[in-house]
Amino acid sequence: MKTLCVDLGNTRMKAAVFEGSHLIHACVLEKNTLEHLKSLLEQFNPEKSILSSVVHHEKNIEEALAAATSFHLLNHQSKLNFSLAVGKPETMGADRLALAAAAVHFFPKMNNLVIGLGSCITYNFINSAGVFLGGSISPGLEMRLKSLKDYTALLPLVEKEWSFPLTGYDTKTNILSGVIWGMTMEIEGITEAYREKYGNFNVVLTGGDCNYFERLLKKKIFADPDLLFKGLYAISETNN
Repeated sequence: MKTLCVDLGNTRMKAAVFEGSHLIHACVLEKNTLEHLKSLLEQFNPEKSILSSVVHHEKNIEEALAAATSFHLLNHQSKLNFSLAVGKPETMGADRLALAAAAVHFFPKMNNLVIGLGSCITYNFINSAGVFLGGSISPGLEMRLKSLKDYTALLPLVEKEWSFPLTGYDTKTNILSGVIWGMTMEIEGITEAYREKYGNFNVVLTGGDCNYFERLLKKKIFADPDLLFKGLYAISETNN
């Protein structure tokens, strides 16, 4: 049985197809999201689908998925494999719910800190009892690079690159060093703060840039760029 998982994020819109519990196809959706999804439906003929969205998407996307599959829209009322301790669960982003579901599914009965690298960095802490306690949000890589241009008179917009020195020698390399090493130090510092409070726990890094940051971090952290899709699949199994 196949399942189509759709993630509509602020930076990118992506989809993945699972056959059973195995991910067999993943892609970034084209600008005409609806037509691309229709082509995936035709190509893979999934029986089930799930949509995670943190943007104002067109309702005809939901209609197309519901017409062709057993469809579920992820929200705070979805059946989850964890409980929420946050004050207003309706404000919790669907992407963070999916990450928490994946952590509990793949690392059960453990304290889990899931760090999502997207438009924002999200830190999501789920304790060993399966309670999502919350976490924190800070600007992501592209947001930081863009803000340096938008909020200064002369600094340029620098595209991300992974080959740069610690000590920058021009404007571009100064920005890359400051932003990327700054994020790296932030991730290490927050992870250490959780370690001091909770002792032994599992850390998972995910998102499109996770493999690059994994190389920069001093302590070994498990990286899985497809963790959100795996969480969506787990939630779909519970709700469909």
